[in-house]
Amino acid sequence: MPDRIRAAADRLARCRSRGDLAEAIAVEAERYTLFDLQQIGGGIKREVDRLPEPYRSRVRPYFEAQLFGAYHRLMLAHRSGSFAALEGPIADRERFDAFVALIVPGCLEDGGTDFGLKNPHHTLFYYLMAGFVMFVEGGPGHPVGTPFPGGFAVEKKGENYYCPIREKEEEVLFSICNVCPAKQMEGV
Repeated sequence: MPDRIRAAADRLARCRSRGDLAEAIAVEAERYTLFDLQQIGGGIKREVDRLPEPYRSRVRPYFEAQLFGAYHRLMLAHRSGSFAALEGPIADRERFDAFVALIVPGCLEDGGTDFGLKNPHHTLFYYLMAGFVMFVEGGPGHPVGTPFPGGFAVEKKGENYYCPIREKEEEVLFSICNVCPAKQMEGV
């Protein structure tokens, strides 16, 4: 398992264009079986079930969209061949390299980022989907509308994304928030 995670991170690190990155992520995502996806869904469900109501009900669809919405968009585009049309380099190479550097320790070390998945292979799926959303699609790590405690949510204004916790996750070592393209929401 650790070798597979290292190989996946190395493969992503070698990508230079958005199209190459999308294909590399899709090839890695194809390795997940239906049983894997069910286990990942169960892990996310257990994690969300621990949250208090009414926050739990509000956030559940966003957590599902964060992983499985991204997975469905990824696989649909991969199977239709549309990644071949993605041109141009990966935006913000420094941020991307920092993201890739999170993958191996985020999956294999105890950094508080197992997301309820309890399996390094399943945690890799989380990073793959985050990489697709942030570095291929250009979106934020958490979907627009994702609510956070305090009544704030991820927003899009013009071409920019704003998150209420963007700069508040720095102490979580392997958090995708540390490499997210969203900006910190002002006044939060």
